Amino acid sequence: MIKEIENRIQTEVSFVKNQIESYLADGKRIFASSSFQSHSIPMLHILSQIDSNIEIYFVDTGFHFPETIVYREQVQSQLDLNVKVVESDISKIDLLNRSNKFLFTTDPDYCCHINKVSPIDKVALSFDVWITGVRKDQSKVRSDFGYEAMGRNGIKRFHPMINWDDKMINLYINRNNLPSHPLESEGYNSVGCAPCTGKPRFDERSGRWVGMNKTECGLHLDVT
Repeated sequence: MIKEIENRIQTEVSFVKNQIESYLADGKRIFASSSFQSHSIPMLHILSQIDSNIEIYFVDTGFHFPETIVYREQVQSQLDLNVKVVESDISKIDLLNRSNKFLFTTDPDYCCHINKVSPIDKVALSFDVWITGVRKDQSKVRSDFGYEAMGRNGIKRFHPMINWDDKMINLYINRNNLPSHPLESEGYNSVGCAPCTGKPRFDERSGRWVGMNKTECGLHLDVT
């Protein structure tokens, strides 16, 4: 069983390296984004081995768990990543509605658009290829994705982790002595903004936006 998983990992890593090297050889301007969770780190480790100059964008919404910021800094240092932190142009005071409640309590889609989608959309305008760590097993929306897709504003998306699963991720982390997000040991398998993240009820992302008719922040919608 372990050997089979190792072979799958080796095949995927080889493909990803060849694809990214092909983008670079073609003069494509590439960047990656990451939410810096445990399942993010295999992609980040692979990218660091290909070209440590690849820009990795982290969107600081202002609502992250402190543990996520600490983990980001740890991973950045350990892998010598070229991390760029971006944030919304809109101040937190302007995210309050007329009742002085934050938008995540009344309009989480708009909150995500302002704090996550808009900052990355602005970054993407300067690049040709966006590398993101989405996987088929994360959600119904993502289950239809392939290795490549077209995103908003005509940017090409590359999904190097699309066929990975938990067994592959955990084995890769263990084999390469990579750290895990501090909240994972407390039962948080998918970590987003603190106000909209709880412990999962059944699958990995079931702790996100609990009680809301919402499963995606919006970064991975409008994908063809």
